[in-house]
Amino acid sequence: MSLRGKHILLGVTGGIAAYKIPLLVRLLVKDGAEVRVMMTPAAREFVTPLTLSVVSRHPVGMDFRRPDGTWNNHVEWGRWADLLLVAPLTANTLAKIVNGQADNFLLTVLMSTEAPVWLAPAMDLEMYRYPAVQENLKKARSMGFRVFPAEYGELASGLQGQGRMPEPESLFEAIREYFTPAQTPWRGKKVLITAGPTYEHLDPVRFIGNHSSGKTGKALAEAFHRAGAEVTLIMGPNHVIDGSEPYKVVPIISAREMFEQVKERLDQADAAVFAAAVADYRPADKANKKIKKSGEALSLQLVPNPDILAYAGRHKKDGQIIVGFALETDRELENAREKLERKNADMIVLNSLRDPGAGFGTDTNRITVLHRDGKIHRYPLKDKQQLAYDIIHEMERYL
Repeated sequence: MSLRGKHILLGVTGGIAAYKIPLLVRLLVKDGAEVRVMMTPAAREFVTPLTLSVVSRHPVGMDFRRPDGTWNNHVEWGRWADLLLVAPLTANTLAKIVNGQADNFLLTVLMSTEAPVWLAPAMDLEMYRYPAVQENLKKARSMGFRVFPAEYGELASGLQGQGRMPEPESLFEAIREYFTPAQTPWRGKKVLITAGPTYEHLDPVRFIGNHSSGKTGKALAEAFHRAGAEVTLIMGPNHVIDGSEPYKVVPIISAREMFEQVKERLDQADAAVFAAAVADYRPADKANKKIKKSGEALSLQLVPNPDILAYAGRHKKDGQIIVGFALETDRELENAREKLERKNADMIVLNSLRDPGAGFGTDTNRITVLHRDGKIHRYPLKDKQQLAYDIIHEMERYL
């Protein structure tokens, strides 16, 4: 699949990583995309408009008037785009985006477009960590922007840490994957996914739960949907589903509710991916009223919840693909292999809470995929949306 006919709009802001953008433009143009570039005034300090104009084969958008004095219509630029990517994204431009400030050409185009907007931040270690920057990144995600987590590595300051813009090759592949047509091995397949945490209530106020956000499950659902599958996502309590999803979402609260939904749908699924962080135990009894503090120790009796992955493994039909997830803190590979065998799964996706940038609530993960034939594939730290495609590709061997 090529990007022929796609309109990619790039916004370049004043970060040192701007010097990498001509390579991204060349990759996109070589693959058939039509590319136009916008720049903030500060970006001109790091890469020249002439360079980006030559490699994109279009004039660069910088001002509201063209060199000949005619009006440069920001609305037309926004309507032209199939996708808008701001890379690198500085802390300054990020703050302006989330607060609705439009004091340059790039920002007015961004606020005028109906195309998906992606943001690839790049800044130094402490700036990226700064609480206001992290809050603005969170706000950008809540507004519907796709935000690429900054990558780990050597920074312009000489420090090592998180703050690097994803490499042009990674951004190019993400754009290609986004525009992948439904003509894939998954077209017409029914895929069942579980995601998020489960809450096991002690009383009407309190519950036993975990820190799962559901981001991985949502990324998988989106990737499968784009690949042409008919997706059903059974999702525990979360803040990532907004009701605009183009696939079926079944909300649940407890492990038993999730189990009942899986039992109802498993037989019709061609593939089932169990990414949820299901509580292993629940309180034996739920109080009808809030448990009052007495000042004394409180003992809870916990009983096992249904093992949803084990149930799926026992009831797996011919040709059906069963994939489980394993989040470990020690003996990662050994525990994952045991789980693969014990649950009769085809594949286990392993991640560790010991890996920086991985685990619950993050936008990135580092996974290891274990297959029933003994093969193991390790993936570096990536955006969860990119890893979703890696998982799908790993599953295709069973189709």
